[in-house]
Amino acid sequence: MGIVQCALSFYVVEPMGWGPDWAWGLPLIVLTVVIHVLALGFINQWTASVSNLVMERRHPRVAFATVMGTVTLLATLLHAAEAGIWAVAFRLIGALPDLRNAMLYSLSAITSYGHATLSLENQWQLLGAIEALNGWLLFGLTTAFLFGMLQKVWLVDNKRRN
Repeated sequence: MGIVQCALSFYVVEPMGWGPDWAWGLPLIVLTVVIHVLALGFINQWTASVSNLVMERRHPRVAFATVMGTVTLLATLLHAAEAGIWAVAFRLIGALPDLRNAMLYSLSAITSYGHATLSLENQWQLLGAIEALNGWLLFGLTTAFLFGMLQKVWLVDNKRRN
């Protein structure tokens, strides 16, 4: 059986089995990635404007730690907000009983931690795996962004020294 036939067999054998999961999951992935990229762009603009001013101070290493600490905090809050978007979606579809459990489950899924004793209603379990896929994408973007920030701030520091 070919890959395409195998993939399509899920819809032929059980036409509505995973359709709603994908119908909710794909737009949520697109939404959170767009929000993530836009927010990282704003953080990048802020860092560019602040880095030159802060690095001219007496203690550039403290300034470097402050800038990177702030960027890391903002990225962490961004991930929490995106997990919150998923949690609201879980509540809207009735996959979890309340917002507190939905947020716990969402943070567990988006980080691929998976240790929470919560589980989604049977019909929505694929959606949890789709959120984990979304988390991989978001954390990959954040990792690349933080690496770029480190390089940028070090470059500003090296230019200042020379």
